[in-house]
Amino acid sequence: MSYRTNLIYRYDGTYQGFLCCVFECFRAKEMPVGICSIEEEQQSLFGHKEIATRMDLAQRVERSIPRKISLHAQRMVREGFLTCLPEREMLLLKFLMMGYRLGAQVTKFTTHPVVNSLEKGVLNLKNEAHHTLEFLRFSDCGEFLAARIAPKNTVLPLVAPHFCDRLPSENFMIFDGNHGMGFFHQAEGKTAGEYFYADQVELPSPEEEELRWRNLWKVFYRTIAVAGRENQKLRQNLCPKRYWPLMTEFQEP
Repeated sequence: MSYRTNLIYRYDGTYQGFLCCVFECFRAKEMPVGICSIEEEQQSLFGHKEIATRMDLAQRVERSIPRKISLHAQRMVREGFLTCLPEREMLLLKFLMMGYRLGAQVTKFTTHPVVNSLEKGVLNLKNEAHHTLEFLRFSDCGEFLAARIAPKNTVLPLVAPHFCDRLPSENFMIFDGNHGMGFFHQAEGKTAGEYFYADQVELPSPEEEELRWRNLWKVFYRTIAVAGRENQKLRQNLCPKRYWPLMTEFQEP
């Protein structure tokens, strides 16, 4: 249906913006050689086309996915957009092209390079989200709890609802420093919470009580360890070292 072009689509980096890229692909009957965010530096000899984000067009594409393919495919696309897969947008576009042509059975083509890569990426996303739930550490900042994470994938949309359910009566903030994305939950608020974007966040210095709790947690962590059964390799397999810098028990006094 679409013919290959020498164009790179550039969009605002949002999920809705990506869906507008899909719409443009069908409208112009063309297949771009790449899709990238406007914020990314363009180092290519190919021409580019700016794709404006329109919510009506994004919703139109979003509604078409479960109708013409399946709900499973819609979940794969939504979660696939949160992954750190290289050239994820082109991978998702190719998946949708296959889905519109083949229907619901496209998700069963698990050996196809496009479907296989997408499934592996989504599995990696979910595994990292699970690890983040285990290794995330909140600190008491007085009027709210705060935590920092540094994931490879954009796991915050998968992690935040868990803490909204577990801590409905707390004000808390989770900030993803790798993606410049944060989530703030207000106790007994009218909404589940709000996402925000920032290069960094400055947290107040911990008070004495918070420092005492941190020290108690470190003492507990050291006390339950059995020196004769230390296994550093197993420890790193169960708790990868990239999580350690933001975990209280691994921070030096």
